[in-house]
Amino acid sequence: MSVKLAAVTAGRAWPPASHTRPVASTASSARRRRRSRGAADGPPIPREAWTRLAACTAAAALLQLDGTVITVALPSVAHDLHVANSATALILSAYFAAYALLLFPGGRLVDRLGARHVALLGLGIFAVGAALGAVVSSLTLLCLTRVVQGIGAGLVSPAALAGAVSGFPPERRGTALGIWGASAGLSNLIGPLLGGVLTVAIGWRADWWALVPLALAAAWAVATHVPSIVHEVGENGPGKVLNATVGAAAFVAGLTFAVMIGTFYLAEQYLQKSAGYSALGASAVLIVVAFLVGAGAPLAGSLVDRHGERLPTMVGFFGLGVGMAILAIPGVSLHGIGTAFLLIPVGLGLGMLFVPVSRAALNSVPETVHGRASSILSAARLGGAAVGAGLAGAALSGGAKASTVHLALAIAAGACLFLGLPSAGRFGSHPAPRADGASQDAQAVSA
Repeated sequence: MSVKLAAVTAGRAWPPASHTRPVASTASSARRRRRSRGAADGPPIPREAWTRLAACTAAAALLQLDGTVITVALPSVAHDLHVANSATALILSAYFAAYALLLFPGGRLVDRLGARHVALLGLGIFAVGAALGAVVSSLTLLCLTRVVQGIGAGLVSPAALAGAVSGFPPERRGTALGIWGASAGLSNLIGPLLGGVLTVAIGWRADWWALVPLALAAAWAVATHVPSIVHEVGENGPGKVLNATVGAAAFVAGLTFAVMIGTFYLAEQYLQKSAGYSALGASAVLIVVAFLVGAGAPLAGSLVDRHGERLPTMVGFFGLGVGMAILAIPGVSLHGIGTAFLLIPVGLGLGMLFVPVSRAALNSVPETVHGRASSILSAARLGGAAVGAGLAGAALSGGAKASTVHLALAIAAGACLFLGLPSAGRFGSHPAPRADGASQDAQAVSA
């Protein structure tokens, strides 16, 4: 026995190499190494982490659903309240302005009070705003209720993202964020359909009423599955939230949303005003892209866990840029059957871009500032959306012509290939270092 122990201690094989046991052992070890290649291995993720992710994802999906449901109802709102169609843009602007203003205070509250408390507060405010919006009778009051909803959304957004990944170690957060991204695509699929059915069957107020039980259901899920956790602050304070990686992630997030919102807005206007599509038909085209986004996000999650954030970001910008570049060629149809095939790299490319930025930013800062890092990403996305919508509106001043859309697509493709691809180089090309095996919650205290 002592000889065997000595041989093992010295690193020599036991039994001798002529025996068959080491061969099987070596083959088994090789299989284990192949399975564990990349950083996505480790102990199984506990069930509580998955239910926490589901609850926070539902809260975030509600915010995504709100935008699509309400947008579909705006023409009916204008007719019922006797205002111009252009005036209903204030309903969206009021919401997004309040949303953006509350993001940074919301992120700070998440870091101080925990994701659970801030998410519940935000969902409660959001539900109250939606209920009030369903009963008001003037555009001014409706805009004020949208401000209330925006305040709630500004609290929910950073809390939901920080809470979603809080049960996952850094090397497994891509998987969680892939599910997160897929839920965004699913919300964009359901939103136009739900909004259209409610508006046609009942009226535009039903769209606001529908948000109330959805917000309450999300609040129940958060209250049930998200623990009251506040991460301890070390002697040196909570840590810095701004660094080169967070800056690069914010830039990529803003660029992605500027390209997406700007081109989609132009496409919807062109399809309805120039190509003769109905509102439902134009929305169906964008639903195809939303489905592809939902399919691409989990794939991106798997890639970032195994290869780091750089590869999926480059693949995403390349697919998005090439797809838009082909659509930008004069003479290429923007509304034919063949267009659907060209939308495949566009949709999958977009889906690949949501996960890496969130994972890179959150993994580059301590958990004590995850709320503020989440708010920076959300603010960058809102800012990018505003820029994209503004540029698209300026482009439409000459009319929703095919030549206008071709030019806009060419500009968007250039932004992806010449701005997006270089920015991807700021991200890591290796998986995140594995945590020391301790649970993420082991470094936290109950609030």
